[in-house]
Amino acid sequence: MKAEYDFSNAQRGAVIEPAGKTRITIFIDDDILAAFRTRAEREGRGYQTLINAALRSAIQPEAMPVTVETLRRVLREELRVA
Repeated sequence: MKAEYDFSNAQRGAVIEPAGKTRITIFIDDDILAAFRTRAEREGRGYQTLINAALRSAIQPEAMPVTVETLRRVLREELRVA
């Protein structure tokens, strides 16, 4: 072991950058966070995974699963045409 080490060119942070993820700090309302945590526990998934899915569906609406309401609306429109 050396008596002294040179850290003048050292950098703080992770040794390996995680691929595809970025750590940020955001403020989320308590009730929203509680709802995601409750849902995550019920589904056996992580609450951050659920938040990511909700955000992804907000920016990519075409990737959202079809809801019952949407299916009914589309069927009514198609039946009117036929």
